[in-house]
Amino acid sequence: MRVSTKTDKQNKKLSAFVRKNTVGWLMLLPTVLFAYLIVWRPTVMGFYNSLFRMQGGTRGAFIGLKNYVEIITDTNFLKVLTNTFKYTGYSLLIGFIPPLLIAILLNEARRGQYIFRVGMYIPVVLPGIAVYMLWSYMYLPGDAGLLNTIFGLFGADPYVWLQDSRFAIVWIVVTMTWSAMGGTILMYFAALQGINPDLYEAASIDGAMIRHKLRYIVLPEIYPIALLLFVRQIIGVFQVMEQPLTMTGGGPDGATESLALLAYKYAFEYFKFDKGMATGVITFIILMFMTIFYTRLEKKVNQ
Repeated sequence: MRVSTKTDKQNKKLSAFVRKNTVGWLMLLPTVLFAYLIVWRPTVMGFYNSLFRMQGGTRGAFIGLKNYVEIITDTNFLKVLTNTFKYTGYSLLIGFIPPLLIAILLNEARRGQYIFRVGMYIPVVLPGIAVYMLWSYMYLPGDAGLLNTIFGLFGADPYVWLQDSRFAIVWIVVTMTWSAMGGTILMYFAALQGINPDLYEAASIDGAMIRHKLRYIVLPEIYPIALLLFVRQIIGVFQVMEQPLTMTGGGPDGATESLALLAYKYAFEYFKFDKGMATGVITFIILMFMTIFYTRLEKKVNQ
């Protein structure tokens, strides 16, 4: 009888748990299926196929980690990996602080906020390829380039822009920043709007200057969203591919080639699909470690 009573209680708890969570799981089911079909399955299949010599979409001989060894030992791989980190570093220097400053200025504006918000978000909704092609024409090295035309009015000589291997990545990052900065500004602006106005009033009564308000009120309040955007920017820029593909094709002399672009070229230019998949897996592993680092850092911040 005791066993039966105990079993009945367990069954009732299980039934209550199922009734309580069924609706939630059913609502999550489309998302789980989408993640499986779009993210998890392609990732696993990509890693699995990279262990074979691919002949088009057909698996050939099993070669283990040979693709990875060939990619990593290739003399071009270190250069491409360095370029990818350059993209990330320049993006943080050029594109991380300005959106925050613009959001702070926008938050202080008393009139015209709506117009500025719409205006700054327009580049985000423009087709990416069209934007990159437009900027490519602006960067034309001769007198036909818009930037050279503008600087020529002040007596400057034409500059080669994207043909300068030293700074080509910088000019691509400027394009990326212009294209995506509007969304980041709005996220910062929303965080600033959520700060309690009483904090500013109390600080003003205590005689706090603007720099004190920024240091002791604004920065601590927006730190969590800033950390999130910081890591998201690193992860997003580390996968840069469309911009160098459209604007330079990876040139000059591979100076703007990234890991994602290398994977694209392996697959669709050299028709080495196995190496393209292996390059994608290498990128995925690097990003996975970055994500783990962010998760641990976020836990420390929220403690």
